[in-house]
Amino acid sequence: MKQDLFSLKGKVCVVTGGNQGIGETVAAYIADAGADIAIFDLNDGTPVAEKIAAEYGVRAKAYTCNVTDPENVKECIEKAAADFGTLDLLFNNAGICLHKPALDCEKNDWAKVIDVNLNGVFYVAQAFAQYLVANHKKGNIVNTASMSATIVNIPQGQASYNASKAAVVHLTKSLAVEWVEKGIRVNCISPGYIKTAITGNSNPEWQKLWIESIPYKRMGVPEELAGAVIYLLSDAATYTSGCDIIIDGCFTVV
Repeated sequence: MKQDLFSLKGKVCVVTGGNQGIGETVAAYIADAGADIAIFDLNDGTPVAEKIAAEYGVRAKAYTCNVTDPENVKECIEKAAADFGTLDLLFNNAGICLHKPALDCEKNDWAKVIDVNLNGVFYVAQAFAQYLVANHKKGNIVNTASMSATIVNIPQGQASYNASKAAVVHLTKSLAVEWVEKGIRVNCISPGYIKTAITGNSNPEWQKLWIESIPYKRMGVPEELAGAVIYLLSDAATYTSGCDIIIDGCFTVV
């Protein structure tokens, strides 16, 4: 290979929801590919940032960020850009899930899920893109959607989550087209059932049914998402934008 197309060396990557779960794990892999890491999370991600910096020899810093507050998001983007000297990449991963039947879903339940999963993704992507445009830079964004954007999960009721993730996929496509002339690529990944603290604390009977329904007969792990994210953030994907990569152990194809 003439060059390491998958290298992220010299880049700075913002990772939202980077204090735990998928965000924490994938942030470490992005660092291993050479990028400096800015952790954005509602909780203090300093221990995660310090661990990444020590293990991978990159710069890493945590920022307390509420993705549902566009002003706070802009402040964090500006602060991270000042601290690192630039921003290049965004893994827009923060999200929540509510298992609640639609008939019982109250206004605040619905609004909270949509606010974090859709509005938050937009606010961060917008602020990041505004920074790039203002500084005449190109950049790449990877949003986290879900296989729930494509199928309806059973037996749990989670219409708010499903709707929010379907919206993330179409938002990704919309931004990709709008920003292609700006040199900003926008893609998303759609994980299936991934073994994290959230899924691990779910109803054991649900988990049994989920695994029985997956052709792989197991949940995925966060590490199995990292390759797709790195590909989409890297120069290996310079002609790829508006793409949704479903990583679900064949769940949605049977």
